[in-house]
Amino acid sequence: MAGDQENDVQFASALAADLRATIGRLKRRLQEQSGASDLTSSQITVLVRLDKEGPATASALARAEKMRPQSMSAILASLEEAGMVVGSADPHDGRKTLISLTKLCKRWIDVGRAARQDWLTRAVREHLSPAEQKRVAAALPLIKRLAEK
Repeated sequence: MAGDQENDVQFASALAADLRATIGRLKRRLQEQSGASDLTSSQITVLVRLDKEGPATASALARAEKMRPQSMSAILASLEEAGMVVGSADPHDGRKTLISLTKLCKRWIDVGRAARQDWLTRAVREHLSPAEQKRVAAALPLIKRLAEK
């Protein structure tokens, strides 16, 4: 009985290591397709959050990303310098500044997203048989459940 539990733990550990490495490689391949290599992962994370959730204050972004406000300020300053974000007065509290994506950044995100989607669609069609595509589709809900934990 104890041997079965040990085997289960070893199997889960090996599966987790392989899954992490594989998803990491896929993430890097997708980033290569979008031209996001000039940005740090922290900068990309902030841009993705603003894209999904809309404008936010620097302090709200820092809390959401679990980082010090000073670190977030440095990230935002570099993104503002690159023309990716802009600050404007909060219409509900003029003392606060809301950070939002610029039109240039929104276009960059859309172009990058389309490039990643096109690359992945081609890769799936060219490298996976229809039966393999169905197997990946069947595993996707399990991977999504892991990602939500």
